[in-house]
Amino acid sequence: MNLLEQIHEKYFFGRRIRVLCENLAKYIPPNATLLDVGCGDGSLAAKIMQRRPDVAIKGIDVLVRDKVHIPVELFDSANFPYDDASFDTVMFIDVLHHTQNPECLLREAARVARKNIIIKDHLLNGFFAGPTLRLMDHVGNARHGVNLVYNFWPRAQWQQTFETIGVTSEKWCERLNIYPWPMGFIFDRSLHFISSLSVPEKNNAYQ
Repeated sequence: MNLLEQIHEKYFFGRRIRVLCENLAKYIPPNATLLDVGCGDGSLAAKIMQRRPDVAIKGIDVLVRDKVHIPVELFDSANFPYDDASFDTVMFIDVLHHTQNPECLLREAARVARKNIIIKDHLLNGFFAGPTLRLMDHVGNARHGVNLVYNFWPRAQWQQTFETIGVTSEKWCERLNIYPWPMGFIFDRSLHFISSLSVPEKNNAYQ
């Protein structure tokens, strides 16, 4: 690891997991089965299950790491290896900006989810948002072999895509406070969001 990656690992990674766990746990239905798409090593999912023992999480990823904290299956980056309405919730944590076609994955999530889709991702809004997000993405992911396409969207594009695939953003939060002061002035701002999306009514027949 280079110096920036060492600093990120030592001072920010643990806090990020803790803060995201606290925020995400609020959007998961009781006694839910959850699919974590692009789960990495499953550290965040494992932390969520510690906080919410009623929740069962499994993951899929295009790369399966040697050490994982939850069951992880390999998938082809486009098609989820599960039947319609197989999970209560599907979750994407800083995943969709790593693909050229987030709409494809969101459609798969709407197919597989019975209740909701949870997204944590970035917003291409504000002064120097693009360069800041690229730096954050490179430092956090390059050493793990993650595909870095830097496909960051403004809020309007997210909302338009949700409408296109027929899901509804019922909850939206941009105040996550992932980074400690004073780094939050640079790396938090309005660059992050969490949204809980309701899935099309047709999937509710599988509940």
